Amino acid sequence: MADDVTAMLNANLGGWNTSMGLRFLSANADECVGEIVVGPQHTQPYGIVHGGVHCGIIEAACSTGAAIVAMARGQSVVGLENATSFITAVRSGTLRVTAKPVTRGRRTQVWEAVVTNEAGKTCATGRVRLLCLEGGTDLAGKPAPG
Repeated sequence: MADDVTAMLNANLGGWNTSMGLRFLSANADECVGEIVVGPQHTQPYGIVHGGVHCGIIEAACSTGAAIVAMARGQSVVGLENATSFITAVRSGTLRVTAKPVTRGRRTQVWEAVVTNEAGKTCATGRVRLLCLEGGTDLAGKPAPG
């Protein structure tokens, strides 16, 4: 569908993505792939990657893919639901998240993602449901982009 916008995304990460060190490897309307290198900011007291990191990179990849679809329509997206399952604990290395669309509707989109470790073993899976907003819709007191 849409062209790959990876370079633009990585030049404008901001906020959570920057704090977590998330970088996108590819991003288009059919698939969004990102990576983080596990550091101390990603771990919980037992020394394994915090579940919120898995949820967050799943949400970031799914939301980014959905946003690419929405932008082509003059819309933006916001998450409504994130269901993440933790499969294998991770202490170090690089985590890759790959998100793909389940549905790309005009009002909602659903994307699924898998987080894998350097060996390609699944560490977490998730599904994110997103609301498509028309440009200018109120979003926490400001107009949504569109």
